[in-house]
Amino acid sequence: MKMTTKATLAAMLATTVLSGAAYAETLRLSHNTGDTTTWHLGAERFGELLAEKTDGAYDVRVFPNAQLSGGDQMKQAEMVGRGALDIVVTSAINVTPLVPEMAVFSLPYLYANYAQVDATTQGEPAKLLEDILRDKGIEVLAWGENGFREVTNNVRPITSPDDMKGLNMRVAGPMYIDVMNALGANPQQMQWGETMTALQQGVVDGQENPIGAVIIPQQVFEVQKYLTTWHYSYDPIFLGVSTQLWDGLDAEIQEEMRAAATEAMEYQREITRESTEDGVAFLRENGMEVYEPSEDELAAFRTATQPAFDTWADKVGTEIVGSFQDAIAATPAN
Repeated sequence: MKMTTKATLAAMLATTVLSGAAYAETLRLSHNTGDTTTWHLGAERFGELLAEKTDGAYDVRVFPNAQLSGGDQMKQAEMVGRGALDIVVTSAINVTPLVPEMAVFSLPYLYANYAQVDATTQGEPAKLLEDILRDKGIEVLAWGENGFREVTNNVRPITSPDDMKGLNMRVAGPMYIDVMNALGANPQQMQWGETMTALQQGVVDGQENPIGAVIIPQQVFEVQKYLTTWHYSYDPIFLGVSTQLWDGLDAEIQEEMRAAATEAMEYQREITRESTEDGVAFLRENGMEVYEPSEDELAAFRTATQPAFDTWADKVGTEIVGSFQDAIAATPAN
């Protein structure tokens, strides 16, 4: 009986050793938004791809709504930087308290189209930010998309800068506070997890976010009446891993993890843009009044937000801003 037991145990041990899944290391991934968003879908795709590429050696657990940072979406990057979290999917503007230079992506009216966006996020300019984030303990593996941020509210249609005056607007980060102040609105920085309730209760009149990544999947249209497609700011997301974790991986695993992130964020950008393209019609069908400004009207918003652009361009620095502007200038506006 003893011999049989030993044989059984040996067989069990051999099976466990040979099975990568049995030894799967759990990695915790935190992101800002709900589990219906393209952020979440991209994060889940990363987990699936990483498991495939590593034969089940890693199990990525995705935590939405910044659960692991107590609901504080600004805190996630800092936690990854010191190794308290493994992986983060967050947007550039949410990292500006840690790295002010990340505001470069979201400078008002920096971009005219997706081609210009891709020239920076998928090109050399983004590497300047990756170097800074690496110094903060975060290895950026790939860039995804939150999108062009549009403005919604419950008070009136926004057709000119004057229409923003006096509105209480929820914003995500410090740069947007300066933008709203330049427009005469009253900005209130607020966690996304608190925003829907604040909109429902009238604590704030409106907010600004991308259509495909947030406004539709988070059902903002159920609590807001007016939307203006002013495209005033672009917001990328990135998938980043703690350098404490990253530096402990061998080169092959690093390559597989980066490949999984790149593929997952390509998928995330694709579904975000598809949802955005069809989004205006969907929102109109669901009761929102959508205003699409003319080029002259957009020029008025651009002029009104120039002070915020100048303030934050100075904070970011001429080298980074110049790199972005050069890449954009080399990419056709239409």
